[in-house]
Amino acid sequence: MSDANARWPRYGWISAAVWLVFLNGNLTALLARPDGWRRDVGLAALAAFAVLYVVAFTLLRHVRHALPADPEPGMVWRIWLALVTLLVLAVLQVPGAGHHALACLVYVAPMAIVYLPRRQAVPVAAVLAVVGAGLPYLVPGWKDGSYGLAVLLGSVAAWGIRLAIERQRRLLRAQEELAALAVANERARIAADLHDILGHSLTVVTVKAELAQRLLDVDVDKARAELRDLEALARDALSDVRATALGVRGVSLPGEIAAARSALAAAHVTAELPGAADEVPSRLRELFAWTIREAVTNVVRHSRATRCEVRLTADSVEIVDDGVGPDPVASGGQGLAGLCRRAEALGASLSAGRRDDQPGFRVRVEVPS
Repeated sequence: MSDANARWPRYGWISAAVWLVFLNGNLTALLARPDGWRRDVGLAALAAFAVLYVVAFTLLRHVRHALPADPEPGMVWRIWLALVTLLVLAVLQVPGAGHHALACLVYVAPMAIVYLPRRQAVPVAAVLAVVGAGLPYLVPGWKDGSYGLAVLLGSVAAWGIRLAIERQRRLLRAQEELAALAVANERARIAADLHDILGHSLTVVTVKAELAQRLLDVDVDKARAELRDLEALARDALSDVRATALGVRGVSLPGEIAAARSALAAAHVTAELPGAADEVPSRLRELFAWTIREAVTNVVRHSRATRCEVRLTADSVEIVDDGVGPDPVASGGQGLAGLCRRAEALGASLSAGRRDDQPGFRVRVEVPS
């Protein structure tokens, strides 16, 4: 609950009490009567009407923002109880206040319009408008105070208030849904980035750890060098994870080419990589960098390849190897799926599968010219 809603029951009664000034005709008529039960009952009913109206207005208005367009049955009977009680108190003023008691209808009808279900609110307001307009002509001695018109105008204004409340509620609900969707999308983005980052880094760490273990019995100095690389890779991966969690991480195309060279060399895969990436437009560099990262990770992890080639042009990047490669359909991995979403966001197409010309696997991202 917002602070404004929390404060409403405490201060909302002021908004209701202000309108009680229009009951001054009832009060004047009752005070002008000589002492007697008509005056006493009328004044007591008028005071009770004012108190009940303020209480009902405050509580129902507070609840209204949490209700659907039409309130639940459990709430409807409470609204009806308040409305009927107000009408009874208005009737009790009639012996002492006469036609002035019809002013109470101007309070009851708008309340019915705002709080009752639509199929009930409109008929109730219509009946009260007819009563307010017709009784002065049917009861001898009563004057027409335009109560019927006042009820009608008050009901129309209340209908506008009801529509505004419902529109505001729909807007708030839409904002909540958009906020939840934004959170879900951000979580999915972070999950995809973490998958890409950790998948690549941990694959290289695993390969280098295996290499260092084999070198321990052969060349201790090279084993130590591999262990130092492991430490650096672990620190870089930790830094990447922190940056991704903060939403500030990006990837560099030259950096991914260099990282691919290191990873493929550690896995004893012969690599053919582009020497530069200057011809690639800026808007495509991050996509191509992610493509190289994901494809090379799969080569090192799954392919059992001996050779890998990265082909880079201004509008495409292609990674091919001579291994068995992963089956993106059967494996259901998230890496290629996340890469596909990145490609679609930039209007590019992703194709991944077995090579047609020779054994091996191919990943290609291309932007239509």
